[in-house]
Amino acid sequence: MTDEAGAQRTKVQQIADDLKAAIERGDDGFRPGDRLPGENALAAQYGVASLTARRALKVLSTEGLVESKKGAGARVLSFQPIRRRGIPRLASEQWGSGKSIWSADDHRAPDVDQIAVQEDATPPEHIRGVLDLGPGEGACVRSRRYVMEGRPVMLAASYLPQALVAGSLITQADTGPGGIYARLSDLGHAPTRFREEIRVRLPTAEEAAQLSIPTDRAVIKLARTAFDAAGRAVEINEMTLDSAAYVLDYEFDA
Repeated sequence: MTDEAGAQRTKVQQIADDLKAAIERGDDGFRPGDRLPGENALAAQYGVASLTARRALKVLSTEGLVESKKGAGARVLSFQPIRRRGIPRLASEQWGSGKSIWSADDHRAPDVDQIAVQEDATPPEHIRGVLDLGPGEGACVRSRRYVMEGRPVMLAASYLPQALVAGSLITQADTGPGGIYARLSDLGHAPTRFREEIRVRLPTAEEAAQLSIPTDRAVIKLARTAFDAAGRAVEINEMTLDSAAYVLDYEFDA
């Protein structure tokens, strides 16, 4: 990297860091819904080219702190991130009482669209191995998208052994009160233990399109496996979360 390019990158980062700090403090003009200074104003303020200021605003957009609309400039995002409470949301008293696990996270209820249920599907090999499916055994795959306040926030695909759930509401678009876990309980395979694996990567083009996010914004990949009392894996849920829409919250006793 040349000294000139390095200096420009430093300026871009300096402007972006200053704007992020002002947003976090909630300074006047930097509160949710407020319009940020335009690139020309920022260029004049920092003594840089308009392109440098534009790149700084792009950093904020990529990180999900601002939203830009053509002709309207950049505004501080007014969307309140979802606080995903990883432990209480999966408690049996939550889904066992017919509540949505989402209600443990947020007072806002998401809309669910792009629901697709495929029975007797051939799952990926890593799914087949964890579900311990034998030769010729298929899976029921439930795919859906979650939208909060008009904003797509998560994609999810659940894999369950076909032989276990055949003929149950799990194979229907609407699984009923308490969702998949309540229906597994009805079948005598209530989840008693969960394991979640979390990693972060850039989205695929398809994921970015479904979530309506830029391709350079990271997504959170969360894979949850549910086990019944016998230790059998009865569901694997692979989720893709917009990293700017979530706070992952884990609280537990020492």
